[in-house]
Amino acid sequence: MERVSKAYAEHVMSERGWLPLVPETFRTEVLRRSQLLHFAPGEPVFHLGDPPGGVYGLVAGTVSASLAPADATPRLILLGVPGHWTGEGCFLTRKPRRGELRAVIETTMLHLPLDAMDQMAARDPAVVHHVALMLMMTVEFLFRVIHDLQKPEADRRIASVLQRTTWIGEAPIPLTQSEVGVMANASRKQVNAAIKRFAEAGWLTNTYRSIAITNPEALRRFAEGDGAD
Repeated sequence: MERVSKAYAEHVMSERGWLPLVPETFRTEVLRRSQLLHFAPGEPVFHLGDPPGGVYGLVAGTVSASLAPADATPRLILLGVPGHWTGEGCFLTRKPRRGELRAVIETTMLHLPLDAMDQMAARDPAVVHHVALMLMMTVEFLFRVIHDLQKPEADRRIASVLQRTTWIGEAPIPLTQSEVGVMANASRKQVNAAIKRFAEAGWLTNTYRSIAITNPEALRRFAEGDGAD
């Protein structure tokens, strides 16, 4: 992937996700204070238990987020979408990282350090509300994950996971069948059978380490119980 510039990153992040929803003056300061960082495939952005830090916004590439309750091992939950920001928990709680964020492919992110966030909040108490909005956007996404995991049929859970990943864009999804199984709470056998079925229906194509969705609307209808059984 070609290295992106700070100007390009600011353009992308101003139009997607969290930043378009906050006041322009705050958005401008976030972008001015943010650092442009590049991560190689497999490189961690942060680990579970790392000291408190700032927030990260995904500009280009793909990241995996693994989360868990206290004293549990993190499990793969989602893939990040360009425009998405995360890491706000440390600012709000002052506690260590509660999950792991890792680059799946070559990835570019903006990083707003914690001390910069503190300086902004000291001058303007509304900064806390703006960061809380980031948190609530994450919560809304996790509501969707919980909703999907409560579907009793494994193939509909698998379809839900695959359909959610299309939010990343049209590029192939860099997931193995085992990783899809973790995200869908399904066995490898169930994932293999579902992907074969979806491929035969023309909804996706599958290779060893990636899945390309060709008909996300059909997957969505099936996942919600409106498709063919």
